[in-house]
Amino acid sequence: MTAVDFAAFVGRLADIASDTILPFFRTSLAAEDKNAGGAFDPVTEADHAAESAMRRLIIETFPHHGIIGEEFGSIREDADYVWVLDPIDGTKSFIAGLPTWGSLIGLLHKGVPTYGMLVQPFTRERFTGDGGGAVWRGPGPDHEPIERKLSARVCDHIASATLLTTSPLLFSEQKLEAFRRVESHVRLSRYGGDCYAYAMVAAGHADCVIESGLKIYDIAPLIPIVEGAGGVVTTWDGGDAARGGDIVASGCADLHKTVLKLLQG
Repeated sequence: MTAVDFAAFVGRLADIASDTILPFFRTSLAAEDKNAGGAFDPVTEADHAAESAMRRLIIETFPHHGIIGEEFGSIREDADYVWVLDPIDGTKSFIAGLPTWGSLIGLLHKGVPTYGMLVQPFTRERFTGDGGGAVWRGPGPDHEPIERKLSARVCDHIASATLLTTSPLLFSEQKLEAFRRVESHVRLSRYGGDCYAYAMVAAGHADCVIESGLKIYDIAPLIPIVEGAGGVVTTWDGGDAARGGDIVASGCADLHKTVLKLLQG
């Protein structure tokens, strides 16, 4: 399969996710709680329908590939090529009518994230990356599609940095204390980003994202986008972020080192 064919296939997955999910957005859609008795963890009919549709196309096209999905689990997780799917990353924002959610599509090769896409159907944006480069596609001034290379910005001093996280409520007490250490040093801190926060780091509009307790499908598709734009993604202790956990994404290596030191106290 050529690179052009591969990009076209990922585009087909994105089309399926978009066409399935968008009719549900900002409707009176009911949400179930996957974590009854604990912190609210919603899932909707749109999540299920989109992942089901993407899985069907992958299985039909690449029957020997593996799949890891948020809603329907894993198959052939030890395959050389494994697709990682999060049909709606940011379901809480989705059901609240906020446009910071997105569909995440990633591909692992022998466990390493090699390609990723974030598609936001409502804003008609797609962020893609392969670790060596990253691209934004979206509507231009005349609503015609345009494309731009993504480039994370260099932030020499943390006092000039913009920090993003989805919500401080998602941190444990100890990890919130570590997050607050970083937050106390930055110029601007904003909440509610979901997956879109990582896209903003890749696009050079923000400098750092700090999150805790992520799953593989929350982060693996985003790593090639941030790294392709020149950024850095690791765990809080500087380790491999591909399987999830406590995650830091920064626009440049120097800022990343500073943030890691602050998180580690």
